[in-house]
Amino acid sequence: MSYLLVAGVVVALVLWGPGVRRLLRRAQWRIASGALAVGVFAAAAFATVRGGWVEGLLLAVIGLMLALSSRWPRPQASAPADGAMSLDQARSVLGVGPTASAQDIQAAYMRLMRRVHPDHGGATGLAAQLNVARDRLLKP
Repeated sequence: MSYLLVAGVVVALVLWGPGVRRLLRRAQWRIASGALAVGVFAAAAFATVRGGWVEGLLLAVIGLMLALSSRWPRPQASAPADGAMSLDQARSVLGVGPTASAQDIQAAYMRLMRRVHPDHGGATGLAAQLNVARDRLLKP
């Protein structure tokens, strides 16, 4: 019965805890939520085998909620339109000066893209802004 109490506290923290939106954006939460879901499913199987059908069902529902919360989509920033960025804005985004060469622009782009690429935990909107800034500065 104590595992039901622990599972209830975890679900309450997930659903009503402080800073839940900020926490859900982090990749660490998604990994922890998935791992916790596996543990809760194991507890549900154990409770069901021991004859606690109600407890097993409740834990299975809690595990399902945790598994789904690990798959919730991350908020995506909207990508800027192609022609919406001025030269000054593009230089500001990439952190280059007005006299930057094509190699400087490409180096700044690569350095920043390594940090904000969506495959490495970055945001799609930031990567799109970098792409637009690079294209704006490299194309006449």
